[in-house]
Amino acid sequence: MAGVDRSALTGSTEPSRGSAGREAVTAVWRIESARIVGALARYTGDFGVAEDLAQEALAEALVTWPREGVPNNPGAWLLTVGKRRAVDAFRRRSALDDRYAALAHDLGEGAVEDAAWDPDQIDDDVLALIFTACHPVLAPEARVALTLRVVGGLTSDEIAKAFLVPTATVQARITRAKKALGAAGVPFEVPPADERRARLGSVLTVLYVIFTEGSSASSGSSWIRFDLAGEARRLARVLARLVPDESEVHGLLALLELTAARFPARTGPDGRPVLLQDQDRRRWDRSAIQRGRAALATASRGRGLGAYGLQASIAECHAVADSVADTNWARIVVLYEALGTLAPSPVVDLNRAVAVSMAEGPAAALPIVDSLVDALPHSHLIPSVRGELLTRLGRAAEARAEFERAIPLCANTREQAVLREKLDKLA
Repeated sequence: MAGVDRSALTGSTEPSRGSAGREAVTAVWRIESARIVGALARYTGDFGVAEDLAQEALAEALVTWPREGVPNNPGAWLLTVGKRRAVDAFRRRSALDDRYAALAHDLGEGAVEDAAWDPDQIDDDVLALIFTACHPVLAPEARVALTLRVVGGLTSDEIAKAFLVPTATVQARITRAKKALGAAGVPFEVPPADERRARLGSVLTVLYVIFTEGSSASSGSSWIRFDLAGEARRLARVLARLVPDESEVHGLLALLELTAARFPARTGPDGRPVLLQDQDRRRWDRSAIQRGRAALATASRGRGLGAYGLQASIAECHAVADSVADTNWARIVVLYEALGTLAPSPVVDLNRAVAVSMAEGPAAALPIVDSLVDALPHSHLIPSVRGELLTRLGRAAEARAEFERAIPLCANTREQAVLREKLDKLA
């Protein structure tokens, strides 16, 4: 990891040292936690034990660093403490086998800060960690919680806050996930090449779910959860570096970058949502657009675009357009048709209907939306889109009824406000 500026983290007074120590623990843990857990899992051969050991090392750092100062090599310090705790655990169980002997020999009598990182092995550890946390044996919500905890370095409180569930629920999911991995005998390893592609889908799905919840919060009072979306984007970048030959990884990264590029213009100063047609496109993040288009170009060099690559292509159509009117809606319709063939879902069809309404008019889109009513009976999306189409067709009374139906179905207060504004304009 990059060197820590100890002059900025430590000071001459105890209060400043304590504050700096705690801040350093937080910063180092967020950066290095995946490597530490991964390395401990490789040493112990047990994913659950490794995560517990890493948490014990973190707890010791929270006590020691504020009192004694930040070590020169914080990541190595945490890893060494975790390994020593592993030795203690093996010793308590009287399991002095080859694994214990190797651990003890590795530690030797050297100082904590002499512990070395093997850059090649680190990449393997992080990749194995991602694949293990997203193993298909786990329930989807458990994969998300475990990935954010052990790969993203988030605390249970942070994960709970992001998904608006009790902390105890997150902790229970993580505990059950670790037990499930142990019971299933899931090895801590990068899957063999012939298995990796099948397992990769689970990894990409987890990152996509995390980003989607961050970019369009399903509930709560925030329209965008920037930290959550940012964490998914960071993990996608890590994955793209670790498996550079997988085109769909680059497709997902492109989608996340191009979507996040619009974040600066998607909310006003008060946090209120700003719809696409009203956004100041000068505020879009041009650097993110460039990164996204570069990732999409890389994905396009593979065997053909997958579901994430197609969605990224749709996002690119928006990113390069000067306005809603100048957007290539006909191409977006074709891309949604391809996506619907590759990964069919009612939400894809609904998005295609919106694109059809822009390319051919609302009358052409309304039958598509009507055909989806039974597929999404409890979603606010169907009445929201129907209300918009009916408004454009001049059928105000029907549109009003749709918006009135959509509002109680929507759990996000910011989105509810947008729907109420549309309803008020029809009064």
